[in-house]
This record gives sequence, structure tokens and C-alpha cells, in this order.
Amino acid sequence: MKFPKNITEIAALQPDYLGFIFYEKSPRYFENTIPNIDKSIKKVGVFVNASYNEIEEKVKLYDLDLVQLHGDENPEFCALIENNLVKVIKAFSIDNNFNFNSLKKYTNHCSYYLFDTKGPKYGGNGFAFDWSVLENYPFEKAYFLSGGIGLENTNDIELFFKKKQAKYCLAIDLNSKFEIEPGLKNLEIVSEFIEQLKQKL
Repeated sequence: MKFPKNITEIAALQPDYLGFIFYEKSPRYFENTIPNIDKSIKKVGVFVNASYNEIEEKVKLYDLDLVQLHGDENPEFCALIENNLVKVIKAFSIDNNFNFNSLKKYTNHCSYYLFDTKGPKYGGNGFAFDWSVLENYPFEKAYFLSGGIGLENTNDIELFFKKKQAKYCLAIDLNSKFEIEPGLKNLEIVSEFIEQLKQKL
């Protein structure tokens, strides 16, 4: 999210989380004021290889509930944030050859994983990975499913949630496929997506 009026509009749909990107190279870089929103909606700050001090500053300034670490942060850095500031969502870029055993060292150092599509950018690549690779997911840690998900994927999501690999899927991450421009979400399409999912799941 980027624009205060749009934040208020989307918050009225009662999503579980709203994300704010604090990565200066992103066209969605957030520098505005977050309007008052329902406290049940968790505010997530997204960072890429940021320093501890930078993350601490944003957590306090925006009263963030979680941080999503989308860069090359090591387990020790995740633990530092998790133990001293807020819960951590550690993001990983997934392709068909991803080795989920590589996540083992992070298991005790973050609250959630996020699985995004492997591409040239740190997230926001705009296309989905093959969710069948999650059949190889060996852990019991909850994860966020991300990567190029759009309104056209509601049937795919319905089928996915009938499979055992969806057992630990906590949330569906929506971004570029719902945008009018970077950071500006299409209220109508987001609303339609939520309604369709409610009917299917």
C-alpha cells in the first residue's frame, strides 16, 4: 500500500494484513502517513537487506506489527528482529528446483515464511511459481503464498487448499495483479477477489 485514501478503502474490506514497502528502489516505496485502520488488520513493513536500526525506526514510527524480510538476511539477523522488535516473515524466492531443506536454519528464527516467485527482482515479478513444488515442504511453520496471484487464480486457490501442502498456508499475498499503478490497489477487483474466495473456501 502507498496512498492514504486507498489504504482506508482497502482496509474497509477487512484484509488480515496490509503491507508497506520500505525499500527505496521499489516504485511502491512508502513515505506517507498510515491513516487510522482497524487494529485487527496487521501492518507489515517490507524490507530488503535493511539495517537493524532502519527497521527499528520504521517499526516504531509506523507501529508495525510484523516485518517481512525480502532480501538475503541470515537466520541470526531474523532472530535479532524477532526477539527484540516484532514477528518476522522471511521471504524466499521459489522455482521448480528449490530445496526446502535450506530453510531449516531459519525455522527457529522467524514466525512465518513467505514463498514468492523467483525472478530478476526482490519480489514483484508479477507471475506465479508452480505451487505443486510445495508438496516437498517438510515443515510445520505457517507460510504466506505470494507471486503473481490475480483474480483469475481463485479456482486454482480453491484446488490448492484441498491439497495437503496447503495445510500450513496462512495467507494469500496480493499485489501487482490488483494494481492501477504501483502501490495503488483497484478496490473493485480486490473486493471481488475476497468475495470469490469466501464462496470457495
